[in-house]
Amino acid sequence: MKNSIHSSAIIDKKAKLGNHINIGPYSIIGPNVEIKNNVKIHSNVNIQGYTLIDEDTEIFPFASIGTIPQDLKYHGEKSKLIIGKKNKIREHVTINPGTKGGGLITKIGHNCLLMVGSHVAHDCILGNYVIMANNATLGGHVKIDEFAIIGGLSAVHQYVRIGKHAMIGGMSGVENDVIPYGSVMGNRAHLSGLNIIGLKRRGFNRKQIHDLRTAFRLIFSIEGTAFERLKDAVKIYKKNKVVMDIVRFIKNKSSSRGICQPKQKNNNV
Repeated sequence: MKNSIHSSAIIDKKAKLGNHINIGPYSIIGPNVEIKNNVKIHSNVNIQGYTLIDEDTEIFPFASIGTIPQDLKYHGEKSKLIIGKKNKIREHVTINPGTKGGGLITKIGHNCLLMVGSHVAHDCILGNYVIMANNATLGGHVKIDEFAIIGGLSAVHQYVRIGKHAMIGGMSGVENDVIPYGSVMGNRAHLSGLNIIGLKRRGFNRKQIHDLRTAFRLIFSIEGTAFERLKDAVKIYKKNKVVMDIVRFIKNKSSSRGICQPKQKNNNV
């Protein structure tokens, strides 16, 4: 099957196109874009920059992909945007490439769903199976691990890390790192517990969920110091992979943000 390109689409001669590609009316593809096999691009899509779109991805109308970062420190450096396989990028989504301050790359994994109006800023790294609901917004340099969900109308502060299987509730403002398997919500979001529903849907067994719950209560207890609580968790759960995912995430020294904490009860009320 040959490529199907509408006569009104504007494809730069230098763009690299694979096979079985469908490009709809009035879409624009820039000179440094590479599109792999079986990609479907609907009408009125704009794809620019050094952008790679991998196989079986579908991009819906009015998405703007690979245009220059919204960062005043960007001065035209050659930077990349890499979009993996089997992604769904819905209407009015915007995704910017990287900057010099973040390694000159923005990367989206495989099988992600970016819903209407969501924004992925410069230097963000998204793992596989990430979902961003309508109008979810990422600041620059955000890192989201696999199977995390960002609720609609949520905003994530620059440099924040969101762990695997985490759930960000709708309309949340997230300014600190979110642990793997955690669930957060609220303006200046707090950690509300674990993403139990998501864990069950993805096949985590009862023992794994029980151990996570027990470890969560230990790690975020008000007793002792954070260092002491983590040390106790390692002693008890050092052979438990899912609990150690949380421990390693918290102990990671690369982050400039704090860890999102549970809301402390006010005993005076």
